[in-house]
Amino acid sequence: MEILIILLLLLAGILFLLAELFLIPGTSLASLLSLGFFAYANYYAFTVLGTTAGVVTLCCSVVIGAASLVWFMRSKTLDRISLKTTLSGSVHRDEANRVHVGDTGVTLTRLALIGQARIGEYIVEVKSASGLLDEKTPIRVTRIDGGTLWVERLEA
Repeated sequence: MEILIILLLLLAGILFLLAELFLIPGTSLASLLSLGFFAYANYYAFTVLGTTAGVVTLCCSVVIGAASLVWFMRSKTLDRISLKTTLSGSVHRDEANRVHVGDTGVTLTRLALIGQARIGEYIVEVKSASGLLDEKTPIRVTRIDGGTLWVERLEA
């Protein structure tokens, strides 16, 4: 009867360990329960069955825990429960498509590399090619790279 209790405690520890590692992110109640079940199974084996059975239970805990992790990783279970959706949307940059190299404008936010600017009548996201730019700084579009507008300070 004692061996059955130890086996059930180890099984519960393994189930909560796998749940913690693969289903519930971060440290949670499942990790504490898993640790508690493993610890109590080993404590119970040492106190009730003796030192030899305790050492065997301890070794079995480590081996069975590692083997269950390897088995779970190799099984198709992770593939079945994983998310397979891909994102097909894109950000509309209609305003950025209407801006051309050489257009001028003014920064609306501080450009610590990236910020917003008003170029003509459009408010667009821009990247600074000339370092930090304060807001309300006159700028000129120097390059357009894949929808990203690169600007530099407009020298007066």
